[in-house]
Amino acid sequence: MNARTDLAVESFSAEEMPEGISMDVRGKAFSITEIVIDDDRYSESLGKGKGRYITLEGGRLSRFSEDYEDMVTEFAAELKDFVPDGDILVVGLGNNDITPDALGPQTASKVLATRHLREEFDNEEEAFLTSLRRVSVIAGGVLGQTGIETAEMITALIAQLHPAGIIAVDALACSDVRRLGTTIQLTDSGISPGSGVANSRRELSQRMLGIPVTAIGVPTVVDVHTIVRSLTGSRVDPDMPNMIVTPRDIDRLTERASRLIAFGIDLALHPSLSLADIRGLF
Repeated sequence: MNARTDLAVESFSAEEMPEGISMDVRGKAFSITEIVIDDDRYSESLGKGKGRYITLEGGRLSRFSEDYEDMVTEFAAELKDFVPDGDILVVGLGNNDITPDALGPQTASKVLATRHLREEFDNEEEAFLTSLRRVSVIAGGVLGQTGIETAEMITALIAQLHPAGIIAVDALACSDVRRLGTTIQLTDSGISPGSGVANSRRELSQRMLGIPVTAIGVPTVVDVHTIVRSLTGSRVDPDMPNMIVTPRDIDRLTERASRLIAFGIDLALHPSLSLADIRGLF
């Protein structure tokens, strides 16, 4: 049995890279690993479909770092390569009432929404505001709160807003506790809401929605069965009770990681703004 993880970097070994997969390592503020999968042959066995997976690893995201500005800038530069030109819809996935699952909603609350500005301001004094890319933001909650599948909600919004692409942010699961709260993953392969807690819903992907989907996530949980398999290499009796483990500073991790991601999204979508500009808005 494979250890359950949402991170591509934990699914493949650099020493034994399978056919159809390439890996590149770079980065300054982060250690960045880019994995490119050429086809969908690993979708069922490892849960990783065709696409690019970029993993940014650093110190604990719950702590302030002297390299914070460089981290935001480097993250924004990586994200910019994924995002198409045109209007963008940012979706915060997850449940804001459950802290380990609140990364998406908290990120959405900090992203600059600009779609309405051109209608609100139409004179020369506000020309700078109206020149910003049109961005819509939503955090619609989870199925148990709304009775609506996230994919259904996003499909309806696409029909109304006609965005060029979607950025979806969600909490993830990892198999290595050292990556808990220290890692950000970017991918253009899409995402299944709730996958971090083994409660996957209908996927959000270009294949399903018809427009590019960039998924961003931070691992905030790991389950005990996965820890045991990761450390011992042994199978775990499926009848043995399982538990979800999360960092003790999960409140601070969620707040600070969501802020870093939101600032990076704003920088990537609005290159005319500086980090100081964006910080001044929140």
